[in-house]
Amino acid sequence: MEPQPDVTVLKSVLLFVMAAVLEIGGAWLVWQGVREHRGWAWAGAGVLALGAYGFVAAFQPDANFGRVLAAYGGIFIAGSLLWGMVADGFRPDRWDVTGAVVCLLGVGLIMYGPR
Repeated sequence: MEPQPDVTVLKSVLLFVMAAVLEIGGAWLVWQGVREHRGWAWAGAGVLALGAYGFVAAFQPDANFGRVLAAYGGIFIAGSLLWGMVADGFRPDRWDVTGAVVCLLGVGLIMYGPR
């Protein structure tokens, strides 16, 4: 029995969120380790998180690598702005927010548009 479409979409969205936390968090840890001089343990943890991201992305229900990674690009953009707000006190301006919304609309079209 094939999963229901809403379950498949929910699984896909959760995997995108997990992938974003791992990739953005991993890059942030490397940044902290190198640029903020917090040490190689931070950078090493970042490298491990970045590697884990690749595995999580591979579990997307859609079998098309190009489609999944293209859509993930939009998730990465919006997630990076959110991460910066939470972790570094970054305050996006209206153009940052507008750009992120456009990207997320693109994710919806790429991943969940009718085929």
